[in-house]
Amino acid sequence: MGVASEERRLICEAFEDLGPDAPTLCEGWTARDLAAHLAVRERRIDASPGIVLKAFAPHTQRVQDSYAEKPWPQLIDLVRSGPPALSVFAIPGFDELANTVEMFVHLEDLRRAQPDWEPRAPEPVRDAALWKMLSRSSKLTFRNSPVGVILRRPNGSEVVAKRGPNTVTITGEPGELVLFLSGRDQVRLEFDGEQTAVARVKGLDRGV
Repeated sequence: MGVASEERRLICEAFEDLGPDAPTLCEGWTARDLAAHLAVRERRIDASPGIVLKAFAPHTQRVQDSYAEKPWPQLIDLVRSGPPALSVFAIPGFDELANTVEMFVHLEDLRRAQPDWEPRAPEPVRDAALWKMLSRSSKLTFRNSPVGVILRRPNGSEVVAKRGPNTVTITGEPGELVLFLSGRDQVRLEFDGEQTAVARVKGLDRGV
């Protein structure tokens, strides 16, 4: 089982445990809205552009709302069963490429909106996959940073995300770093650098 499949399994278990009205870190979304988003993303290619392009967002919202109206067990099953045969996500290897971070981040959106959340324990296969993807995406995320940025794992591995003055080093497990790059602030990380430089990095538009 790949990382994306395992994260899919875990988020479906979390949906079942927490229920459709559970809060998430996605502003304005309950667990039901989050599950609808995941199902629509894989099953309705006509609604996909609206996830990232505002001009198409109204159509995407209508489709997502229609999915959110489905019975809760049915909606979870749509997420659990994965993309249908004709979905681009069903292309061999594409699910792992496109859904590893997606499923991980949204599972944490659900987990970390609950009281007394704690990070999951490190897991070598998952963390290696997240670190690999982080290494690819970090330069794009921090391309507009006015200061240098280095990402560092507790084991000492590093990625230079942006070369520049007043470098800030962000240290944490790969999952925590992925969440930060995805725009989440409910993370366990250490920031080393000048106070002003750290504030600039934290204030960047890092994701959605």
